[in-house]
Amino acid sequence: VQLQAFGGGLVQAGDSLRLSCAASGRTFSSYTLGWFRQAPGKEREFVLFISCSGGRTYYADSVKGRFTISRDNAKGTVYVQMNSLKVEDTAVYFCAARRDCTTSIYASHYDYWGQGTEVTVSS
Repeated sequence: VQLQAFGGGLVQAGDSLRLSCAASGRTFSSYTLGWFRQAPGKEREFVLFISCSGGRTYYADSVKGRFTISRDNAKGTVYVQMNSLKVEDTAVYFCAARRDCTTSIYASHYDYWGQGTEVTVSS
């Protein structure tokens, strides 16, 4: 599967953004979708995931209550609504797909990656 992430941009603290990740292929509903981010000079970190059916989601503590992930299996797209953005949310955000319906917070467990979309939050 090929993933393409978009929706990043430059915003001010407190603003909102919606990231999208579109996937090619007919088996989109067979993948757990996750998002990770990498800030300058830091390692890639888990942000959130959504299960194949959308019935299970999980968020890193740093974004819990501010970010919401959803997916539209018919459109082959996963969305992340990011509200109340903080300066520390500044990073390149990557969507990733895991080839079965088990879930994971570990980047090494994901099989396919998008190219990343940059989010910059200014104070």
